[in-house]
Amino acid sequence: MTSPSSRHAHVVGLGLIGASLALALRASGWTVTGVDRDDAVTGRALAAGVIDDTELSDHVQVVFIATPAGTVARLANVVLGLRRDPNLIVTDVAGVKGSIVGAVTDARFLGGHPMAGSEQRGLAGAREDLFRSCTWVLTPTAHTSPLTYSTLHGLLREIGANVVAIGATDHDRLVAIASHVPHLLAGSLMNEASLVAEEDAVLLQLAAGGFRDMTRVAAGDPAIWPDILFENREAIAQSLESLEGRLRSLREALLDDGRDVILTSLMSAASARRQLPGRALSSDDLAYLRVNVTDEPGVLAKVTMAASELLVNIYDIEIAHGIEGVGGTLLLAVDAQQMTLFVDALRELGFQVVREQ
Repeated sequence: MTSPSSRHAHVVGLGLIGASLALALRASGWTVTGVDRDDAVTGRALAAGVIDDTELSDHVQVVFIATPAGTVARLANVVLGLRRDPNLIVTDVAGVKGSIVGAVTDARFLGGHPMAGSEQRGLAGAREDLFRSCTWVLTPTAHTSPLTYSTLHGLLREIGANVVAIGATDHDRLVAIASHVPHLLAGSLMNEASLVAEEDAVLLQLAAGGFRDMTRVAAGDPAIWPDILFENREAIAQSLESLEGRLRSLREALLDDGRDVILTSLMSAASARRQLPGRALSSDDLAYLRVNVTDEPGVLAKVTMAASELLVNIYDIEIAHGIEGVGGTLLLAVDAQQMTLFVDALRELGFQVVREQ
């Protein structure tokens, strides 16, 4: 990374995510410029101090594209075509990745997706702390420059995000059940409740914590969702079909007095919910690894995806000696409790790994 005084990022799209990102970067000492397709939004962001200016200058090191998913690839290619700086990084925040990384093959592009949001909408809902402790997915490919990955990883860690790396196809399959289907379910439940409330208005007064928690995301901005849902329609449809089967089984169990089926379902769900990751780590809990890597396409993606498959979070990553042409060394910080599992997996993949003492 460059020195704090010279760090300059540009954000395209100043909705909830883009504006929150601008605030988080500025709080970390970055100069942030940005634009929105709505000139009025750009003006309000400038007046409110969300961004410093609007120009995509020659000094910009990182460009974040925070627009609807259907426009990301075109805008990324435009930016990459305008700027030939080999150190420029372009990334995005869209909730679907396969179609985007397939259309942007420049080594300076790295697809991303912060698993963060709010029921608040647009610029008015932006928060500097929106990404603290959130999971931010990166989807490196064989085209991705190792420097692009390590630099962006460090920037995202700086604003408080926990970074994981998975392939774009896996991302789309997994977020279908982790994000896209829940949003559709929240909307369906809210619509059903609203319909019932037309005849029994007291229903909405009975909406306690559980109902409010389950439907909170339905209050988010609907305009961002069609692009995401249709880009990922196959994975979402498959997840909905599986869920329909579960709901059908529960309905049949209720009608047939299948108490054991109901209890087993509730117990397994409670157990799974308690195991959701969330442990915070201090520097004393980290192990530091040196991984020798060769200069070949996709080598960094192989390492980072191995970590994600094992649920090992890489808390810091740095490239030593440069790996262009002659290979080099990756310096990784990981959870000490997961170190042995991760090291064994990397060695099985053919990497030489040494723990720093």
